[in-house]
Amino acid sequence: MKTKKAEQPLADTPGVDAYMQKLDHPLKNVLEALRQIILSVDPELGEHIKWNAPSFLYTGEMKPFNPKEYKRYVIVSNLFQKDCIRLVFWRGDLINDTTGFLTGDYADGRRLAFFRSMDEVKEKEEVLRNAIKVWLSVLDK
Repeated sequence: MKTKKAEQPLADTPGVDAYMQKLDHPLKNVLEALRQIILSVDPELGEHIKWNAPSFLYTGEMKPFNPKEYKRYVIVSNLFQKDCIRLVFWRGDLINDTTGFLTGDYADGRRLAFFRSMDEVKEKEEVLRNAIKVWLSVLDK
């Protein structure tokens, strides 16, 4: 008889804190600033490490869905490049961004935002906040 696996908590800020302490990336300060901005948008946003980087997700109540649809995910950070931090909006197509902040036209709905400096974080902070708010408003809760 199979035993049911214990449900993992959605958010793991201590785990992300530990990850950030060990992170060796030239734009670590940019990622930390983005992390603070993202988490401050809504109290039901949480974070944990997924796909080897900080990922941000909706932690509130939702209708049942297939976990492989990753419906909770708002943003996944991508640190593979050393000259920028990429934020991957998992279903960025739902945001309908007309500002040029989100780029790409991926068939699965992903859209990307790039940050190369603290100045760029400051310049794009409001549009980032707005994109997250729009995404939360169209989320199938």
